[in-house]
Amino acid sequence: MIKATVNQSIYEVKEGTTLSDLAKQVQLPQEPIILLAYMDGKLRELFTPMTKDCHVRFVTLKEQAGYMAYKRTATLMFLKACEDLLGTGATTKIALDYSIGNSIFCDFLEDRVIDDAFAQSIQKRMEELAKANLPITKRSLDTDQAAKYFDRIGLKGKKELFQFRRESKTNIYSLDGYDNYFYGYMAPSTGYIPAFLVSAYQHGVVLQIPKRKQTEEIVPFTPQPKLFHVMQRSREWTKTMGVDTVGALNDEITHGNINHLILLQEGLQEKLLADIADEIVSKNKRIILIAGPSSSGKTTFSHRLSIQLEIAGLTPHPVSMDDYFLDRELSPRDENGNYNFETIASLDVDLLTKHINQLLDGEEIDVPSYNFITGKREYHGHKLKIGEKDVLVMEGIHGLNGTLTNEIPEDAKYRIYVSALNQINLDEHNRIPSSDGRLLRRIVRDAMTRGNDARETISRWDSVRKGEEDNIFPYQEEADVMFNSAQIYEIAVLKQYAEPLLFAVPRDSPEYQEAKRLLKFLEYFLNIPSEAIPKTSLLREFIGGSCFEV
Repeated sequence: MIKATVNQSIYEVKEGTTLSDLAKQVQLPQEPIILLAYMDGKLRELFTPMTKDCHVRFVTLKEQAGYMAYKRTATLMFLKACEDLLGTGATTKIALDYSIGNSIFCDFLEDRVIDDAFAQSIQKRMEELAKANLPITKRSLDTDQAAKYFDRIGLKGKKELFQFRRESKTNIYSLDGYDNYFYGYMAPSTGYIPAFLVSAYQHGVVLQIPKRKQTEEIVPFTPQPKLFHVMQRSREWTKTMGVDTVGALNDEITHGNINHLILLQEGLQEKLLADIADEIVSKNKRIILIAGPSSSGKTTFSHRLSIQLEIAGLTPHPVSMDDYFLDRELSPRDENGNYNFETIASLDVDLLTKHINQLLDGEEIDVPSYNFITGKREYHGHKLKIGEKDVLVMEGIHGLNGTLTNEIPEDAKYRIYVSALNQINLDEHNRIPSSDGRLLRRIVRDAMTRGNDARETISRWDSVRKGEEDNIFPYQEEADVMFNSAQIYEIAVLKQYAEPLLFAVPRDSPEYQEAKRLLKFLEYFLNIPSEAIPKTSLLREFIGGSCFEV
């Protein structure tokens, strides 16, 4: 017998008992289902046996690791259901392209009628799999053998991925005879995934799972046509370039084609910026409102857009919404008693609205400057008055929130949503979350310009994401245009900066497991030297060397 300590309670179990068996003793009916476990500080799947006395902390849907395991297992069940319904090899013609809200858009890469009846047939089969509580197993193959297997069945993205994999072994997951490779951990059986929803959307289907930190409840799918359009356009461009997976990107690097790819990507973004500027001019807009989540490159975007506006004959004037923060002692606090600078209530909306209307009426204003050290709004004689050919370029997380500018004439405003929406995936069935790219950007930038180490940045990331979900994402469809600031090659550049910072995260810190996950993720990428990145690039905002003041 061995002893397993869970939340200060000791359980005596036989040596070899799995974490899953122990979880059944600990699971409370009213709590979200247990999906993974930390055993002596290391994240483990539930089919892992306990072979000695250990400390165990179980992980549910409420934590990011549990949420990702739920999503990953639901994806495996989705692909298995498609194989059962459409025949062996069907999933080689299915790509899990990107997220739309809390859903994954699944593209069927062949002529097929995609309607509600088709989506419902997949839903029904997945429900049967969940009810059957079929085991999910894992076995290890030589990486070369795995590459040959996936090449033989027609999954080119996986085959290319393994060509550059340094590990000699690769784990393959199996569900009732269906084999696939997935990056990250799984639940031990299909019965752990009781809630999901498959719906027809556009030319594919969306697979929904519960929101993180919630119970197994599915929120009805809300179409986001503007977000879908920009994601679809980005993915089509990567496919046209032949660089829609990490393996394909690594292949471009090894064959010396990366400089050409960088020029194409930068050229595309410059063209999109010029198109936005032309539309602003044609519609005679006076106020440009720029919003987006953390580490989206909003500052560099505003500089580059200003250049395009000048080329078009306008004079842009940047105004930061952060300068309209309330004095710190007047700022609202969150549930933990900390100042909440993410809510719109932290801004002096009345003063901001007054100043914008005065400018539109041809009056002069005294522009404030917020001192983040003293927590006070200050005035340093910065006067501003705009003419007919002048435009205000205003950046802030609440730029798309109508509450901020509902007193401003609608025909004067032009709203832009900027976000780093990941354009490439590991392979056909393993997405790279856009949030991972933004987190890596922030880790590198914070260490370079703000003196924060990776541990500190990771510790704050949950709070940052909550602020985005409350104050940015609900308003993104209000934008007149969306701009994708992500670049195909950026993670391969960020890697050389991020790895030393992640290795420095102490092993005994709560952030170590996330740092370890990111390090393992970065192993899939070959390096691209930063010298190849133009000084005007959005990426320079995070790695340094920008020609703009960022």
